[in-house]
Amino acid sequence: MNNSFTNAARLIWAGLRALLVLTLVCGVIYPLVVTGVAQGLFSDKANGSEVKADGKVVGSSLIGQTYNLPKQNPDDAEEAPVPDLKWFQPRPSNGLGSNSVNTQYALIVSGATNRSGDNPELIQWVKDAKATVVKDNSTATYTVKPSDVPADAVTSSGSGLDPDISPQYAKLQIHRVAEKNHLTVAQVDKLVNEHTDSRTLGFIGEPRVNVLELNIALKELTKG
Repeated sequence: MNNSFTNAARLIWAGLRALLVLTLVCGVIYPLVVTGVAQGLFSDKANGSEVKADGKVVGSSLIGQTYNLPKQNPDDAEEAPVPDLKWFQPRPSNGLGSNSVNTQYALIVSGATNRSGDNPELIQWVKDAKATVVKDNSTATYTVKPSDVPADAVTSSGSGLDPDISPQYAKLQIHRVAEKNHLTVAQVDKLVNEHTDSRTLGFIGEPRVNVLELNIALKELTKG
């Protein structure tokens, strides 16, 4: 009986020691080392690729957000959002958090529509979106043609969180943004060119414009 009790106690103690060692190594030392390395070498990415403006974090360069006018009735969950056309607009998406003042935003959902390319509802959405893009971006001196509208202006990304738009979609918005902000087309065009990123390593992905960073630069330009 005593031997059985002693053996059981030894096994229990051995298990406890293994638990303590693994907890210390995997639960304390390893996370601290990984966190230290990440903060030391990749602090920007480790902290969520934060974007700052006026000394405040206004979002992440990896997550898109919308630029809408404040709701007429904040308590009405069914009220359709209306884009604030003085800002560059992102890809259409149900996954982007809403932000009209660009200081903080609430993320709603993430995901695509899961509708096939021949789905009648999706086709109608795209047609309606194209008509809206043409209407919203045409000015007294510039008319957008339906053939000018790129795909990313009327379709959402797979994640619903895409922070970038194509240079074509950014260029299409230049006249409207210039008019709404009392700037010249040349000024806004220069801004878009300065915030257009090329393919990663010269061959990965497509040229892109980060909407958040572009709108921050636009805000700075209008201050001047």
